[in-house]
Amino acid sequence: MTPKHAFTRQQKTVIVAGITGFILLLVICQIWLVTAAVNAFLGGDDSIVWPAAIASLICLGLNLGLLQYLYRLDEPPQQGA
Repeated sequence: MTPKHAFTRQQKTVIVAGITGFILLLVICQIWLVTAAVNAFLGGDDSIVWPAAIASLICLGLNLGLLQYLYRLDEPPQQGA
């Protein structure tokens, strides 16, 4: 779903900066998840491994969705429809 109107360069800059900040937050959450899961696993608690893996996959999905939106942001606007 491409936007029907073109964003200005300044608007695109703001959008990219916002998405970059959100991606940074998601990556920090993933690093924390890995650290907590490894710490718990090495401490003998293996019940946290699968929930942490699922949460990390959700973060990955969000990051891929944001990347796809950035690629679509650079496409020319649709004519008609």
